Amino acid sequence: MDFIAAGNITNLDLWIIALYGVSILAIGLWVSRKIEDADDYFLAGRSLGCVAIGFSLFASNISGTTLVGLSGQAYTSGISVANYEWMAGLLFLFMAFVTVPVFFKQRITTIPEYLERRYSPTVRRYFSALTIFLSIFVDTAGSIFAGVLILQVFFPGLPFWPSCVGLAVFAGAYTAIGGLRAVVYTDVIQAIVLLAGSTALTWIIFAANGYSWTQATAGLPPGHLSLIRPLDDPNLPWLGTLIGVPILGFYYWSTNQYIVQRVLAARTLDHARWSLTLAGLLKLTPLFIMVLPGAMAASILPDIAKADAVFPTLVTTLLPSGLRGLVLAGLIAAIMSTIDSTLNAASTLVYHDFLNDKQKARLGQKGAVTMARWLTVVFMLLAALWAPMISNFPGIFAYLQEIFSYAVPPVVAIFLLGLFWARTTPAAALATLIIGHGMGLATLLSKQAGWLTLHFTIVAGLTTGLCLLLCIVVSLCTTPRDDPAMRSSLWRLEMVQPDQQRGWLLDYRVQVVAVATLTLAIVVAFW
Repeated sequence: MDFIAAGNITNLDLWIIALYGVSILAIGLWVSRKIEDADDYFLAGRSLGCVAIGFSLFASNISGTTLVGLSGQAYTSGISVANYEWMAGLLFLFMAFVTVPVFFKQRITTIPEYLERRYSPTVRRYFSALTIFLSIFVDTAGSIFAGVLILQVFFPGLPFWPSCVGLAVFAGAYTAIGGLRAVVYTDVIQAIVLLAGSTALTWIIFAANGYSWTQATAGLPPGHLSLIRPLDDPNLPWLGTLIGVPILGFYYWSTNQYIVQRVLAARTLDHARWSLTLAGLLKLTPLFIMVLPGAMAASILPDIAKADAVFPTLVTTLLPSGLRGLVLAGLIAAIMSTIDSTLNAASTLVYHDFLNDKQKARLGQKGAVTMARWLTVVFMLLAALWAPMISNFPGIFAYLQEIFSYAVPPVVAIFLLGLFWARTTPAAALATLIIGHGMGLATLLSKQAGWLTLHFTIVAGLTTGLCLLLCIVVSLCTTPRDDPAMRSSLWRLEMVQPDQQRGWLLDYRVQVVAVATLTLAIVVAFW
């Protein structure tokens, strides 16, 4: 079956999309009037509330790559891909207890800044350079690539390279103008549109099956609706879910600048923690409104040849005019929310991690904002030029997860040991990063050559274990730091306490227990 979607797009759909685009740019211009200094641009003046941050965390991650990847993989191999989503919710809860109170009390602007206080300036710059590289060539480029794929389904014949540049320019425009505040405010709108559109699509798919769960799932292969898959499953074995997915998630949610930057911009620690419990709750929705529709599409539209075309094909085939435009606006919103976030984070890292105090003073506040805007433009163009190269990989989700699985194990190792073990040394952290990434490169080459057949999530878990062992051994053989900056960067049990005593409903610990219980209940239900 070959779906030609262009004829399904009506003038009403195009007007809705245009209205969305104008609204987003208007928000960027409006917010730009409030930017007075670098702190306003990079961290929104540390004044954001929990609702804005929570929705922004959700929208920034549920990007075009996630929408396309989740639905596509669910269509071909089942719902186990949702393990990345509910695991993220549990990691948000872990952040509320451990990483965020440490980062927030340090008053840091970038995550690499924490590594300087814990280890050394060299470790800081190494990790900052790695984060910038991944942000541009993995997160941003991946989102641009997925976005153009979506647009090509709706508008066949759309040229790929020019579309990549156009998409990047649109997202980069309001990001460069308005900074983090514009990113977060637009993310809230985008999250609402995304949730509404995906929910409508799910409801229509269910209606097409006579509102019968049995009918909707009758034609699916065995195990298609199971989250926990056998050890030999080629897509996501249970061991990978146990030891690999948490590693990938910890890096992405706890150490990734473009994610944590939002939490650092919270007006108080309590707001930061509330935003995490809200985001953890929102992360339960993709299973029901993105993954399950992709899985059930196999019984409605069994002949979709390319997995990455599943979600947009569902939209063009099942939705009526107007609603189709809303969902397409939501898809574009999802693409924008990741592109704007990664671009803003990359410029933040360059300014704060690679300029010294004299250079910053020479620039001044206005100069810093101008430099950040130009950096955003440069990174935007780099990502747009790289995006077409992703077509050489088997799928967008595979591209994202496999690259991260080889890059993040040493990072996770030095963060975990650095938070909990005072004996971890700067020399051990640097050695772990260099040797760990050497192992990651060797693993990637072995995988490409066909010598390594283990699933990448299992590889990520095993490599992290080796990196932890390496960091411990080198730490025991080298001299640790022992100064106030290092000691203040360690996690302590008293940090579990709320910032202020409030009613039990506002106690983040109660919220954590509630979200964790709901998450585990869903996992058991779809075991």
